Amino acid sequence: MTAVAGCALVTGASRGLGAAIARGLAATGQPVAVGYREGRGAAERVVAAIRDAGGTAEAVGGDVTTPDGVADVVTATVAALGSVGVLVVNATGPQPPTPTLGLTLEQVEPMLDFFVRSPVLLQGAVVGPMAERGEGRIVHVGSEVAWTAPAGAAAYVAAKGAQHALARVTARDLGPHGITVNTVAPGWVPVERHAGADPDDLAAYAATVPLGRQGTPEEVAAAVVWLASAEARFVTGTVLPVTGGASAP
Repeated sequence: MTAVAGCALVTGASRGLGAAIARGLAATGQPVAVGYREGRGAAERVVAAIRDAGGTAEAVGGDVTTPDGVADVVTATVAALGSVGVLVVNATGPQPPTPTLGLTLEQVEPMLDFFVRSPVLLQGAVVGPMAERGEGRIVHVGSEVAWTAPAGAAAYVAAKGAQHALARVTARDLGPHGITVNTVAPGWVPVERHAGADPDDLAAYAATVPLGRQGTPEEVAAAVVWLASAEARFVTGTVLPVTGGASAP
């Protein structure tokens, strides 16, 4: 893949899908800012792995759900690696069960912070220079729940659905400036935070996947890397399911 101009900023990249995406982008020769909120040590390990493989990376810390945190992250990224050419919106928080009976705004608001507030703040901080260059990439890491709507996850589903919608309208607004905006929507891809998952639940989900297994973080990363590349210059406003055929919008 051919990297676009500028560095890539990947939020929530100290572990899980974000770490795999950061490594994948760095493998194309793109400098990568490994975003994290807590646990600088984990982010530094991702940076070290990228550098050991011949890539360029820096760890950048900040809370990307707040204006000040986004300003800190973007300022540190530009100072270390130059202008942002690729933004990968990946950061997430806890996803506790939220059944509709008893659902409160206090349960919904943290989800909206990560999946609506954070993308709005981040794109506002980076699209100006992208538009001046006439080229940029924004890739959202969404989820199949935006259309499968599993029971008991009302807050997460609502926020992810809003994120998908935000990406679509942003793609229309930013297209005339040469900026593409797309969403990669994985199914259930086990990462570190699923370490305690019930093996029966994992097996039950895998049984719904036509390809016969769950995906890997590297497979999700490959989709992001392509959408962030120069080769994907004519693809925008799309949702790319990475679900092994288990679901599609």
